[in-house]
Formats: sequence, C-alpha cells, structure tokens
Amino acid sequence: MRNDSDRLFVLTGGPGSGKTTLIEALRQAGYTTSIEAGRGIIRDQSTIGGSALPWRDRALFAELMLAWEMRSYRNAIERKGPVFFDRGVPDTLGYLRLSSLPVPEHISAAAKHVRYNPRVFVAPPWPEIFAQDQERKQTFDEAERTYHALVGVYGELGYELVPLPLAPVEARLRFVLTETGLV
Repeated sequence: MRNDSDRLFVLTGGPGSGKTTLIEALRQAGYTTSIEAGRGIIRDQSTIGGSALPWRDRALFAELMLAWEMRSYRNAIERKGPVFFDRGVPDTLGYLRLSSLPVPEHISAAAKHVRYNPRVFVAPPWPEIFAQDQERKQTFDEAERTYHALVGVYGELGYELVPLPLAPVEARLRFVLTETGLV
C-alpha cells in the first residue's frame, strides 16, 4: 500500500443498505472494524436522555458524529493492517448537507484532512432489505437521498466510489476483499 491511509477502507451509503451487516462479516473474518457513529450516538444519547439525536438536535448530532469518526480514525492509525470503517468523517459533511444545515469550516476541514483509501465502497439503496427500527427512523426516500448526498461528498473529495453489489453478505464480503487485494 502506498501510504498509511491506504489501509483504511470506508463503507458508506444510505441507511438500510447492508453496510453494518457487511462490517460485521468483515469483523468475523478477522479484520479490524469500526462501529457506526450514528447508531452508537443514538444508543448513548437515548440511554442518558441526551438531546444529540437526529430528531432533536441535528447540528449537535453531527458534532458528535465528527468526534466519533475522528476518534475511530486515530484508533485505526495506531493499529497494524487493514481497517474497515462503517462510514467515515465525510459522512458528517453529507449528513449536514442532507439536513440543509450550515457546514462549519472545521467539519469541511476535517473531511479534507482525514483521508482514507482512495477507493470508497458505497452501498446503493436496496429496497428489499431496507427496514426501519428504533435507531433507523428514516424512510426509504430519505435513505436514497442520503446515498446521493454521500456519493456527492466523497466524489467532491476526490475518492473513487466502488458500488457494492446487491448480493448476499458472503458475496459482498468476497467482493470487498478482492477489490482491496486482501485475497
């Protein structure tokens, strides 16, 4: 790999597109993975009665997402070998744009400064597996708009987007490992 960030792989896309299931399969296959910021923050904030929730305070939620993703990045840099992220710092920028909120300069700077492998895996909207739950309250329409916002952000930041196939998790796992040169 050319530099240290080349071993840091992002999986992004709208909610309900199978990212977290694929991240879990990568973890079970022995690879280092990160936990998705959004779900973690929602669980934590719900437990403590906090207001940094996407249905209460989107700007505060975005700030916590940024802090979470930057911590995940720092932890990954300290490890050896490949690391797979369930979203990355640029997702925060995409979230703010999608929410029609102003993007603070520090978030734009973070998205430009914190770099991952130049190829980012993107999970396209997949209506057959999309489902809402306690933490995922978005509609499928919102999931599609999220996907498009993220594709735009990562593209603007110079990443090459690699669409994940609409296929069972085992096939997606093989695809990612092949595309990353790990098998």
